[in-house]
Amino acid sequence: MSAVLVFEDERVLAVSKPAGQTTIPGRGEVGESLLAQLQRERGAKLFIVHRLDREASGMVLFAKDAETHRRLCLEFEARRAGKVYLAAVLGRLEAEGAIDEPLKEFGSGRVAVSPQGKASSTRWKVERPLKGATLLRVEPLTGRKHQIRAHLAFLGHPILGDPRYGPPPRPVGGCPRLMLHALSLRVEAGRVYELSVEAPADFKAVLAGR
Repeated sequence: MSAVLVFEDERVLAVSKPAGQTTIPGRGEVGESLLAQLQRERGAKLFIVHRLDREASGMVLFAKDAETHRRLCLEFEARRAGKVYLAAVLGRLEAEGAIDEPLKEFGSGRVAVSPQGKASSTRWKVERPLKGATLLRVEPLTGRKHQIRAHLAFLGHPILGDPRYGPPPRPVGGCPRLMLHALSLRVEAGRVYELSVEAPADFKAVLAGR
């Protein structure tokens, strides 16, 4: 699978990243990152605004110039950017809820709830029940590394297919991919951008089996 163009104008470029590809180059990472791929294909510099876990799929936004990059980064830092994800989690949840637990990154790169962590807030709402699982619509109000994955694991409902968070055996539920998809993004930079991208075929295939 490869990245799919979602939206483009003179300021921004939005694409849907496939699961398994890194957003930016990383030490020890195998394969071409999304940023490197897009810059190579376009022959132009792009500015990274936010990241998406390698194992997740969905919306990633890039700026085309330094000023737009600055404005978008301020939107994310000020928590004005609206982000919505789909997450299929192990077990049954009902209605909606919130997780307001501080998160800390440890030396291994793993993130966990800790009193010494940074303030973190995640809202979730049930989209529909699945067999032995639940599909959630999740909104992270802060932007910590692995926030959704760590918070849902702390709640006792790790994301299906997660190779790092949740009790063994992993990946959780034996799923072939992490069932986390960046569904939509609302952000302002000269104009209001309201962008969304449906879940890819491999995500839908797992849901169909449940």
